[in-house]
Parts: sequence; structure tokens; C-alpha cells
Amino acid sequence: MEWPFLATLVFLGLGGGFLSGLLGLGGAIFMIPLLLYVPPLLGVGLLDMKQVAAVSMVQVLSASLTGVLVHNKNRFVSKQLLLTMGIMNAAGNLAGSLASKNVKSAFLLAVFATLAVIAAVVMFIPRREQGADIPPEQIRFNKPLAAAVSLAIGSFGGMVGAPGAFLYIPVMIYVLNLPTRIVIGSTLGIVLLGAITGTIGKMVTGQIMWPYAIALVVGTIPGAQLGGTVSKKVNTKHLRMAIAVIIAITGVRMWFQVLSGR
Repeated sequence: MEWPFLATLVFLGLGGGFLSGLLGLGGAIFMIPLLLYVPPLLGVGLLDMKQVAAVSMVQVLSASLTGVLVHNKNRFVSKQLLLTMGIMNAAGNLAGSLASKNVKSAFLLAVFATLAVIAAVVMFIPRREQGADIPPEQIRFNKPLAAAVSLAIGSFGGMVGAPGAFLYIPVMIYVLNLPTRIVIGSTLGIVLLGAITGTIGKMVTGQIMWPYAIALVVGTIPGAQLGGTVSKKVNTKHLRMAIAVIIAITGVRMWFQVLSGR
């Protein structure tokens, strides 16, 4: 067994898990490029895109589960928000994946990339934090709007094969007007629902290379716990800026994919 490769995966899982717990993003945004480029750069191994997609799904599952447990303990998870948007996200993903057969993927990816860039720009808009001390069970939001937005994001995500978790955070902060910390914690729960079904799909079709997936999980769990703990102590303005940068990078990467025709 390739111990240097497995050790590299553990450290990559640690870093990806930390960012997931810190920022409320599922982790695929960081893990897919890391898994594709870091091991060959270090000369310890190589995974193709199909293998990366499978093991990163398991990593996202472990990161989002660990992160949401930490944020829930810190009372930053709204169960109403999670259920309202999580269920519609799952429904949208299913509908989008079925509809994608009849829609050009390049067009969809271009729309998705444009939304990511717009979302990143929006995240840089100064915002006065409201309701930061309100318990998550007392959070009030427009449920029909939240459900409709989540269905739309989930549908686009299902069409292009991207989860769209990075779009939920700016929408919940700037459209639904929710506190940043509760948005971060709740988004991990929304991601978790999708990661469960995604992992089951990869598992029953035999796509997961379990030694590699387990190595990622070994690093991810403590990383996500640490990230969730640190997130509580970081100024929400700085959290929003970090999320904005990552969303912007994701949007640019998607546009590069569109223009290169990959």
C-alpha cells in the first residue's frame, strides 16, 4: 500500500475539513483541485477525475456531518432553514439531473459560473450584521422564497453536476437576511443531505476507492471539528470575505472550463 500517498490524503483531508467547518462550504470546492494536483505535484500518486469525484463525495459527507454537529453544539444551526432548503435542494438536484439530458452543458455551466461571480461580488458588499444573538430556533425567514431559491440552485446544480453550496451562503445572508454564523452552520446541513444520497450512489455503483476515502476521512473529521470551533471566534466580516474569495475562484475556474471546452 502507498503509505506516502495515504499520508498526503490525510493531510489534504485535514485542510479541506478545516475550511469546510470554518466557512460552511461542503468541501468539494477545495478538495477536487487539491486531489487532482497536489499528489502528482509531490510525486506520491495520481487520481483521475472519476476517482476524485467519488472519494471527494465521501470527504464532503464526513466534513459536513462533523461540521454541522460542531455548529449545532454552538447553536448556529436552524433546523427549519435546513429542512426547508435541504429538501428542496434534494428535489432540485433530482429534477436537474433528469432534465440535463436535453440541455447543453456548456450553457448551463456558463450560467452557473456567472451566478458564482455575481455571488462573490455581492459578498464584498458591507453588511451590518443583524440578529447575531438570536437563537436559531427563533430565526424568522421567508419560507416560500427560501424554498424557491433552493429549488432553483439545486436544479442548476443537478444539471451541471456541481452542488452549488457556495451559492447558498450569499443568498441566505443578503436575500433572506439571516445572520452569517447561522447561515454557515445551516449550509453544512443542507450540503449533508445531498452528500448522503451522492455517497450512496457512488457506493452502490462501486466507484469509491475505500482506502483513499478512509484516509481523507481520517484527516477530515478533526479538521472540520477544529474549523467549526475556530469559526465561532472569527469576525463574521472576515468569514464573509474568505467565502467571497473562494466563490470568486470557483466562478473563474468554471468559466475557464467553459472557454476551454473541457
